[in-house]
Amino acid sequence: MRLLDIITKKRDGFVLTDLEINTLIHAYTNDEIPDYQMAAWLMSVYFQGMTIEETATLTMAMANSGNMMDLTAVPGIKVDKHSTGGVADTTTLILAPLIAAAGVPIAKMSGRGLGFTGGTLDKLDAIAGIKTTLSQSEFISILQKHNVAVIGQSIDIAPADGKIYALRDVTATVESIPLIASSIMSKKIAAGANKILLDVKVGKGAFMKKMEDAIKLAETMVHIGQLVGRETRAIVSSMDEPLGQAIGNSLEVQEAINILSGRGEESLRHVSLFLGAHMLHMARAVPNITVGYETLTKLLDNKIALAKFKEFILAQGGNANIIDNPNLLPQAKIKVKVVSTDRGFVQMVDAAKIGNCAMRLGAGREYKGQKIDLAAGIMLEQRVGDFVEKGQLLCTIYANDERHVKEVQALLLDAIKIGSDKVSKTKLVLGTVDIQGFQAI
Repeated sequence: MRLLDIITKKRDGFVLTDLEINTLIHAYTNDEIPDYQMAAWLMSVYFQGMTIEETATLTMAMANSGNMMDLTAVPGIKVDKHSTGGVADTTTLILAPLIAAAGVPIAKMSGRGLGFTGGTLDKLDAIAGIKTTLSQSEFISILQKHNVAVIGQSIDIAPADGKIYALRDVTATVESIPLIASSIMSKKIAAGANKILLDVKVGKGAFMKKMEDAIKLAETMVHIGQLVGRETRAIVSSMDEPLGQAIGNSLEVQEAINILSGRGEESLRHVSLFLGAHMLHMARAVPNITVGYETLTKLLDNKIALAKFKEFILAQGGNANIIDNPNLLPQAKIKVKVVSTDRGFVQMVDAAKIGNCAMRLGAGREYKGQKIDLAAGIMLEQRVGDFVEKGQLLCTIYANDERHVKEVQALLLDAIKIGSDKVSKTKLVLGTVDIQGFQAI
């Protein structure tokens, strides 16, 4: 079988066989074909698309390109969750201990942030001593003892995805639903969980700007899960404005502690509880979503989930004293208040612009491997629909480098629009996707 024939076949819009897809992925993973041939194939997929069956085969080919986590030694139904990325999306830090506290094992493989999208591993780096580079035996041992473990993706997990993603990034083939779906699902499947919950973001601060694209991506991933024997469900949620108040790694850890303490920002709390309720339902720990939501609410209010967070930090070598003393987290030297120049209702809090402001302060990366400032970020005080007086606090800038502070102040005033019209609060959860399709909420 010639690889040129596989490229030509997809270029001309034909469906590839399982053998053709597996041959291509195996050859590229093992450096048997050059980047330019794989780039040609990726561009063919970008324009011609793939059937759901082709996408499922591609997913499993990438998952099988390296080690597959075997979690059978951990009793019970193991769950995992993935977000397609957003601003102030701190749900993993809340959900991991919360689900574990409810008695369901949560095996989480996370990544680092790129652009204004925060990465869970970067947030955990704000906790001194915490270890997220674990061997498979260490990961399983922690999961067995504590019901929760978070690990970074190693080069041995879905290495084909790592190679292909890097190539997509420089060949203008990132925005392809089959390629996005197979990339996400290959890593989730290789991580070994039985059930996968996806949080697909849509809006200004999300990768998917349009609702129809977000639904299509969610449906594709859910169907892949079905075809490969992993029950998968998706929640479509809004990312027009930041989900939480805190944007920045150390600040987001502190916000997670607040919510796990029964306090904190209501929007982030609600979405975390909603996602968690679905995870409990998928694990058959509760009869329905309502009971799951109530169960998790109690675990927040009585601080059992907070105790589990402390247990998790200790298990992975971190300084758990941050729970009682958040000042042990990295602290910014510079704090600048941004106040409203108008009186009226908050019309918009542009998630993308806010996220880019945080990145300029050092909280995010413009390129892979860039060092970030764990203390830098922004703390929002207002949400869409709130009424503010002239001179009222809109947000606070946290920085260690004053070079971009004045510029960010101006950008934040542009990102937070004030007007006379009364507007509704942002609808946070827009719908769910299961094997039956999309159901609006």
